[in-house]
Amino acid sequence: MRRSCKQELNEEFRKIFVRRTKINHHSSFIIHHFSFLILHYTLKEGKIKTMAELLGNSKRTHYCGEFTIQNAGERACVMGWCQRQRDLGSLIFIDLRDRSGIVQLAFDENTEKDIFDKAFGIRSEYVLCASGVVRERSSKNPQIPTGDIEIAVDELKVLSVSQTTPFEITENSRANEELRLKHRYLDLRRPDLMQNLLFRHKVAKVTRDYFDENGFVEIETPILIRSTPEGARDYLVPSRIRKGSFYALPQSPQLYKQLSMVAGFDRYMQIARCFRDEDLRADRQPEFTQIDFEMSFVQMEDVLNVGEGYIRRVFKETLDVDVPEIPRYTYRECMNRYGSDKPDMRFGMEIVDISDIVKGCDFSVFTSAVAAGGSVRGINCKGYAEKLTRKEIDKLTEYAKGCGAKGLAWIKRVGGNVTCSFGKFMTEDELNCICTRLDCTDGDVAFIIADTNDNAVLTQLGQLRVEAANRLDVPREGYSFLWVVEFPFFEKDAETGEWMAMHHPFTAPLDECLPYLETDKGSVRAKAYDLVLNGIELSSGSIRITDPALQATIFRLLGLSDEEAQQKFGYLLDAFKYGAPPHGGMALGLDRLVMQMLGAPTLRDVVAFPKVSNASELMTDCPAEVPAQALADLGISIDKQEK
Repeated sequence: MRRSCKQELNEEFRKIFVRRTKINHHSSFIIHHFSFLILHYTLKEGKIKTMAELLGNSKRTHYCGEFTIQNAGERACVMGWCQRQRDLGSLIFIDLRDRSGIVQLAFDENTEKDIFDKAFGIRSEYVLCASGVVRERSSKNPQIPTGDIEIAVDELKVLSVSQTTPFEITENSRANEELRLKHRYLDLRRPDLMQNLLFRHKVAKVTRDYFDENGFVEIETPILIRSTPEGARDYLVPSRIRKGSFYALPQSPQLYKQLSMVAGFDRYMQIARCFRDEDLRADRQPEFTQIDFEMSFVQMEDVLNVGEGYIRRVFKETLDVDVPEIPRYTYRECMNRYGSDKPDMRFGMEIVDISDIVKGCDFSVFTSAVAAGGSVRGINCKGYAEKLTRKEIDKLTEYAKGCGAKGLAWIKRVGGNVTCSFGKFMTEDELNCICTRLDCTDGDVAFIIADTNDNAVLTQLGQLRVEAANRLDVPREGYSFLWVVEFPFFEKDAETGEWMAMHHPFTAPLDECLPYLETDKGSVRAKAYDLVLNGIELSSGSIRITDPALQATIFRLLGLSDEEAQQKFGYLLDAFKYGAPPHGGMALGLDRLVMQMLGAPTLRDVVAFPKVSNASELMTDCPAEVPAQALADLGISIDKQEK
């Protein structure tokens, strides 16, 4: 053995002899621990492969977290990991942990010597099987559900030993996240993280139950599909059989679920794995799970009712939270009031238009914006004047500029005094009118942005609204849902100026918008809808186009020729020729839903084996290079350009 290991062994023996003076055990106690420690340290040196005992005929009777005082007097067998061992001389306690919680194992003067001695050698994360009688604790622990009882152990098996873990297995660990993700199987042992995953399982079960009870059929759609444009880059999979050809991993089951409606299944659902090769954020992973459903012979109201019914059911069954009727806002209302199509409505700071007040003032920044067809709008940080010092206002000004604003005007009212960044250009009446419109009273700070592009003003103020709330720690509690409806059908690409579909090209326009599809694309609204929770988009959906002639028109307006449309979507277009029922659906992000329900700061807290910001998985070190022969079999060569 190495010197360090010998020193460690000597220290353990020193502890035994010190402890020997505290208890009246037979001298074989020393011999037993001598044998145990030799095994333990020989194991550490790699001299033998295992010291684990066999499970044998032992059968678990309870999970650790299931016990109450009502179980006192019963015989129980539990299995799990040692959270910690406490040696009190004549008493030894072990906190045994499994996925359900912790139970205390007790060893005292009534415990057989060999069992007691074995308990003395237990260390954190050893895997144990313990049997004994449940009894009421003399010193109860109200901090855990099982704190009224303990198990007086009369049989103990060490099923597996553990080396010292690279970080402590505790709730809310402060260990380096990269280290924890490298050893994710250990990270998942942490009770808080494990409970997140168990909660996710419960959400998935409620999901399947709800949709089954409402007549939906679960259909698995392919993972290896044809590459189709969906707004993000595909993950491509080379074919060995057809060299030079590629599968794509699905960004969504969109076309297959529509084909399921053509096939006549009427109601489809799936908890589907999806993949998008895009940059990661706190609420985004390259592979994710969505609750996908589609319905035939329906209008938008029917789909929203099913989606809203699901939300009420899952929140009630998992959190015992009653979700009230979810309000509906049009896309234009959301943008005008919050500057976002996924607003967090748990706090105010709504956007207010003051263009009519300032259009004739002497401040050219305001007047020129209005004259050019833009607008001047503001938000009010009500009651935060003390927190918003000049230094903080300057920081928010720089943030606004980073969002594209040309500047940030402001008004601050404290103790009857008004400080204004543009006051010298305004009359007293104009300034009073602005304050009245913005409801800017004593203790408030209002921010104003002007631009010749009205949409830019709204977007910039929407971003500033959230940033200000974050910096000011504005309280945001509970669950605030809303439906966003009547999205624009088309949006212009900022770089090319060409019209694109805001959702996807299979979304149906509103009936009243059909007459001006060709003449006024910017005014066409879609039968599309999003579900938003606390400023996060949970779902997106639409009523689909089933008329081949209308679908051909939409493709043409989006710049797709008949040949291109047939090449990319021919199988769907062909299917519609054989009788397609009117249908629509939506998909809710399961990862995001669970994240919001639990108040988790990141998706990594609700996904078992997540990726990090560069789309790699630290535990398995993927993506990774593959052998040259594997590439040769696929007909692929790697460009060795400098990375």
